[in-house]
Amino acid sequence: MPKQQTLKQPLKIEGIGLHSGCKAVMNIHPAPENFGIVFKRVDLEGQPELKGLYSQIVDTRNCSCLGDKSGNHVSTIEHLMGALCMKGVDNALIEINNPEIPIMDGSAKVFADIFKNVELVEQNAPRRYLKVKKEVVFADDKGNTVSLAPSDKLHIHFEIDFPSKIVGHQEFDADIDDKVFAEKIAPSRTFCEKYQVDYLQSIGLIKGGSLENAVVLDGENILNEGGFRVPNECVNHKVLDAIGDLYTSGYHVLGKLTAAKTGHFHTNELLKKLFADKSNYEIVEEI
Repeated sequence: MPKQQTLKQPLKIEGIGLHSGCKAVMNIHPAPENFGIVFKRVDLEGQPELKGLYSQIVDTRNCSCLGDKSGNHVSTIEHLMGALCMKGVDNALIEINNPEIPIMDGSAKVFADIFKNVELVEQNAPRRYLKVKKEVVFADDKGNTVSLAPSDKLHIHFEIDFPSKIVGHQEFDADIDDKVFAEKIAPSRTFCEKYQVDYLQSIGLIKGGSLENAVVLDGENILNEGGFRVPNECVNHKVLDAIGDLYTSGYHVLGKLTAAKTGHFHTNELLKKLFADKSNYEIVEEI
């Protein structure tokens, strides 16, 4: 029976906030059993804490953003959440001095590389898994759908379609394990069109955005030197986002996620629908 885990020692990570362009300092601390992943805004009065749960997601435009009733928030949590999930960190207190998690290189590679050298401590409590018992589906008003179905492991089937020939139709279909995550998913960066960058910067956003932390497409050209890192990098990045967003369930998920042209909003709505009916799932301690 797998046990819950936390960090043996605190860990410090620094980077730039994507939208603010300001330096973000993040200290990840060990936490007790059944604590979960909690973010603490140490730059604000009272140092409010925000649990990394789907029920505390208040904005899903371009990222997953946690918030509370007082207006405190922490955004762009998904890449870090994905890396924590795959490392097997069940409990951690993340102190952050910025409303944004540092964007690093736009992927989870930096986080995953750092975590390779982080020692974990096994705790006494058993790890809890969310086992999907019956299929749950969410569709938006455009017909884009995402679903979770029963599986004895986390499996993701994700499809995207873009007009650009350089992206076009891409598909990912595999069990999620350490090897797949390290080789295909963690290195995959967020991507966008140059006109989107120009617009967002014109209204004062993505002040920290650059070719160092995103793949920028300009028509049929990639502006980044060296082009894509891995084959199908765009859909693989969507899989990274999905892993991080699924971890806001508060559990390691045993289920098959099938998604077509969906994003943070859809995964969050899917989790809401899943938890709305207890017959959809069970929490187990053995796999």
